[in-house]
Amino acid sequence: MKRVIRKIADRDNLRLIPGLGHFSKRKSGLAPGTLVHVGEERTEPVRITVLDYDQDRVEELEFERIEDCFRFRDTPSVTWINVDGVHDVDVVARLGEHFGLHALLLEDVVHTDQRPKVEDFVDSVYIVLRMLFFQDHERARLENEQISIVLGAKTVITFQERAGDVFNPIRKRIRDGRGQIRQLGADYLAYSLIDVVVDNYFGVLEQLGDEIEEVEVELMERPTPDVLRVIQRLKRTTIGVRRAVWPLREVINVILRGDIQLFSQPTQVFLRDVYDHTVRVVDIAETFREMVGGMLDIYLSQVSNRMNETMKVLTVIATIFIPLTFIAGVYGMNFDNMPELHWRYGYWYVWGVMALAGILLVLLFRRKHWL
Repeated sequence: MKRVIRKIADRDNLRLIPGLGHFSKRKSGLAPGTLVHVGEERTEPVRITVLDYDQDRVEELEFERIEDCFRFRDTPSVTWINVDGVHDVDVVARLGEHFGLHALLLEDVVHTDQRPKVEDFVDSVYIVLRMLFFQDHERARLENEQISIVLGAKTVITFQERAGDVFNPIRKRIRDGRGQIRQLGADYLAYSLIDVVVDNYFGVLEQLGDEIEEVEVELMERPTPDVLRVIQRLKRTTIGVRRAVWPLREVINVILRGDIQLFSQPTQVFLRDVYDHTVRVVDIAETFREMVGGMLDIYLSQVSNRMNETMKVLTVIATIFIPLTFIAGVYGMNFDNMPELHWRYGYWYVWGVMALAGILLVLLFRRKHWL
C-alpha cells in the first residue's frame, strides 16, 4: 500500500499538500528530538551561504563545510545563514548544536511536511513557511517546498530542501543597501523573507487563475475526459495551495499579538501589511477552490445534458418509427384474406399512410418544442 500511495503522489502531484507527499516509519518509537529526514530523497551536497552585514558593509560567502560559518555566531552585525539541503541531518545537527537550537526545532527542520507554524523558544523563534512555484510552466505543475526560518538576536538561519528560492530580491537589497534592511535588525530580515514568500503567492495564483480560465472556456466548448483530468489536477492543486497558505494567517497573527519578544514593535508594523496580503491570498485561494469545484459540477452537467440530448433524439426517432413498424408488421402477416394485398395501388397507399404518420409526428414534436 505504501508503494502504491507513493506512486500516486508522484504521478498526481500530491506532494503539494503537506502531509500527503511522504510517509516514513523510521520515526516510530524514537525519542522526541531524534533527527530523521522525512522528505524527498536527495544526494546532492549541501550548499551553505552566508550574508553578514551592517549599515556600512556587506560580506557574502559560500562554504562547503558547516563549521566555517560558526564564527558568525557572536558578531555584532546581522548574519543570514542559508542552508540548501536538509537531507544531510549531520549538517543540521552540527549547526543546531553550535547555535544552541532546540532539538525539537531541528527535528521539524528535517521533517519537510510541516504545516506553516511559529514556535517561540525564548532565545530563538522557529517559523515554517511553504514556498510555492511552478516547476514546469507548460504543464503548470506546481511544486511545494518547506522553508524553515530560525530567528535569533542577531542571526537568521534559513533551511531549504534544495537550491533555488524566491529570496534573490532580498539578497539584492542587502547588497545594494536599498530600503531599511541594513539599518534594522535580524527581525526585519525575517519579516522580509516572510514578505517575499507571501508576495510570491500572488504570482503563483495569477498563473493558476489563467489556467482555470482556459479550462473554463474549453469546458463549455468541449467537455472531454481530458478536461476532466485537468479539472481533477486543478482541484488537488487548489487544495494544496489552501493548505499551504491558510495556516500562515495564524502564524502572522501570533507574531502580531506581541508575545514573541524577538520581533520588535517597529517590525510588527510591517508584519501587519504581510497579514493583509495573507488574508488576500487566502481569499483568492478559496475563490479558486470554489471555482474548480463548480467546474467539476459543470462538467457533470454538460455530460448529462449531452446524454439527455442524445437520448431525446433517439427517443424521437424510435417514436416516429413505432406506428410505421406497426403498419409494416400488420401487412407482413401471412393471411390469405387481406383485401389491401390485392389492390392495384395498395403498396403505394401503405407507403402514403406511413409517410403521413411520420410527418404528422414530426410536426407534433415541433409544436411541443421537443425538436
